[in-house]
Amino acid sequence: MGGLFGVVSRQDCPKTLFYGTDYHSHLGTENGGISVFGDQGFYNSIHSISQAQFKSRFVEDYKSMNGYQGIGAIDDESPQPLIVRSKFGTFAIAVTGLIINKEELTQKLMDEGASFSEMTGGGINTVEMVAKLINQGDSIVDGIVKMQDAIEGSICALIMTPEGVYAARDKYGRFPLSIGENGSYGERGFAVATEVSAFPNLGYHFVKHLGPGEITLLSLSGLKNLKAENTEKRVCAFLWIYTGDPSSVYEGITVENARERCGRAMARNDDVKADFVTGIPDSGVGHAIGYAIESGIPYRRPLVKYTPGYGRSYTPPSQDIRDLVATMKLSAIRGVIKDSRMIVCDDSIVRGTQLKNFTVKKLLDNGAREIHIRPACPPLMFPCSFASSTRSKSELASRRAIRAIEGADIENIEEYLDHRSDKYREMVEWIRRDLNVTSLKYLHIEDMIEAIGMAEDQLCLCCWRGR
Repeated sequence: MGGLFGVVSRQDCPKTLFYGTDYHSHLGTENGGISVFGDQGFYNSIHSISQAQFKSRFVEDYKSMNGYQGIGAIDDESPQPLIVRSKFGTFAIAVTGLIINKEELTQKLMDEGASFSEMTGGGINTVEMVAKLINQGDSIVDGIVKMQDAIEGSICALIMTPEGVYAARDKYGRFPLSIGENGSYGERGFAVATEVSAFPNLGYHFVKHLGPGEITLLSLSGLKNLKAENTEKRVCAFLWIYTGDPSSVYEGITVENARERCGRAMARNDDVKADFVTGIPDSGVGHAIGYAIESGIPYRRPLVKYTPGYGRSYTPPSQDIRDLVATMKLSAIRGVIKDSRMIVCDDSIVRGTQLKNFTVKKLLDNGAREIHIRPACPPLMFPCSFASSTRSKSELASRRAIRAIEGADIENIEEYLDHRSDKYREMVEWIRRDLNVTSLKYLHIEDMIEAIGMAEDQLCLCCWRGR
């Protein structure tokens, strides 16, 4: 996972860049960076944010930078932005996404005489690889198109040159990039962001979502479209279910509204009796509000998040860090929990370990009488091929259930994908017992698609369908 922010301004921009990038902190936990271009050239700063918040790492750095345009990134994989000298001149580059065929591309580039200097955990820095692939084009735009055709996976990129900031959304639009504007004509500036929620508090108003594969140059002269969007679109459905900030908007659809519709759909298909509905903070809250509105069951907060110190427990790459965050970030309110029957809405069940070992345990330890878990999407069945959120089938709760039921890993899981089948019900029951909860009922994929509000053939549903 990761987020990008870029700005072009007639004023000194590092402060805007600093706060704009920080508004993407919910998308990554490992690396952060900002790069600024001005009269004195490029300024660059990269830090690990695995043990500290982005603001604390960069608050002194941005104050020493000067310039009228900049790009920033928060990412779970590669330290960035990078400054690159190329045949197109010097530029800064930041990217988000995942390249599945990185090893093959690395070998191909090395066979052609390329060398790599940026190492990430002993491997090739994805950002450097993207820069080298772009450098094979006849122009920056041609290079971006060639790069996107060469990779398997998904890459969004910001490239900052002296003439402005190139913003390129990934080929199928799986992940967002949007443009904002501030100021009046002649004094206006522009910003580009993964999350449009970064715009309002910085004084920008939304202009447009970039389309799949679209490339636009942001400069002091205005916006210049350099490549039209592709016709085929596959937007990640998980953006609305979990990934996005509640105040963000993708493809014209507000995240919070989509989550409330998911909750309403869960309630319409449920008949469980309970004392209250709750959502696991933060991303489960919108779903739970929708459930409470539709069902008429009151919403309460048995668990509250200690927001200042801990981010998301799903995004860190290692299980021990995920467990630590899951343990520390939620505080249980015994006076609300004791002897209560509760419907607990969550965005999803990925691995299930945090839900079982920390959330459910806290509720049981504080006297919960009944716990009814309601995830706002179907069981996740396949690892993501386009972001670094899940990497293997074996870590998924659904696959552990299937392995236990079948006695081995199996290739054909079609029966388990159909919520009307006996195999599906057997899988859900296994997960329920493993979680040690009263009941478990997932939102069906058809209801999830309807709640999001986009055409099915424009959504990436790979995590659930494997294609």
